[in-house]
Amino acid sequence: MMQVAIIGYGYWGPNLVRNFQQTPECRVTWVLDVQERQRERVSKSWPGIQTTDRLTDILTAADVDAVVIATPVRTHFPLAQAALEAGKHVLLEKPMTATVEEANRLIELAGRAGKVLMVDHTYLYTPSVRAIRKYVEEGILGHLQYIDSTRINLGLFQTDVNVLWDLAPHDISICRHLLRERPLGVQSVGVSHTDNGLENIAYLTLFYPENRIAHFNCSWISPVKIRQMLVGGDQKMIVFNDLETTEKIRIYDKGYTVLPESDRDRILVDYRTGDILVPKLPQYEALSQMALDFRDAVLHGRHPVSDYLSGLEVVEILEAADRSLARRGQEIPL
Repeated sequence: MMQVAIIGYGYWGPNLVRNFQQTPECRVTWVLDVQERQRERVSKSWPGIQTTDRLTDILTAADVDAVVIATPVRTHFPLAQAALEAGKHVLLEKPMTATVEEANRLIELAGRAGKVLMVDHTYLYTPSVRAIRKYVEEGILGHLQYIDSTRINLGLFQTDVNVLWDLAPHDISICRHLLRERPLGVQSVGVSHTDNGLENIAYLTLFYPENRIAHFNCSWISPVKIRQMLVGGDQKMIVFNDLETTEKIRIYDKGYTVLPESDRDRILVDYRTGDILVPKLPQYEALSQMALDFRDAVLHGRHPVSDYLSGLEVVEILEAADRSLARRGQEIPL
């Protein structure tokens, strides 16, 4: 049995409590939140769970094996450090930490303590991304050429991180999961329309080997909500629309071939258009699979899908993106 404490019962905390409570061999024993009204929500919904506003209660509790941290990113490092030093396994919400240095220090500490350190990149556990990964591995798309994502909405403005740190971790982690390689460089541009100087609209580009490219459009100031990713290969292409309820993935048998007689002044292209396939996907909550993955890592020693290396690379790319933003779009090598 894995006994879990949840730190932070704001937007994501209730979902974490529910999923870990419903996971076999798991039990949520404590919830920590600094706001009394949030602790009252816990007691009303889950009367068997103890609540506190003191970290010491979690760290010294004998009925806590693992700590799940769902708090602002600036607090991730000190909370995770304290939990690991207290002998607890740790699961962090994305992004893993506010800096690469902090991420590396947590990885080193977890290694010395022999504890699991994992990051909740929930999209890696969705039926859609799991299916896309399968199609990529089977070579159905051919040679991957690009990933293009749009993740925009009106709100929610953050006060501690810019829009890339808020939204792009989803797409960066998906890219890493699909491409299985590290980008060569990072380029980003964006602007802030608030007094705090945090970009509320930004564009991030990742350059990969073999002319692969990934581009992300992230915004808090769009009049419409769009959650769409294009995954293009030289044989087939996928459109992943996360807002669709039943047809989240469409596989397009479309492509092109540059004819051999093309030259510098003339490009001859042969286009191909085939069928559209809408695969049937299983229905389950991705967060439940993430909870199972964390449980299996802690109790059964299995390597998690969303491990600390995934978390580290996301933070490395976001740090590089910040440097590129400050330099008006200069490419930053990794």
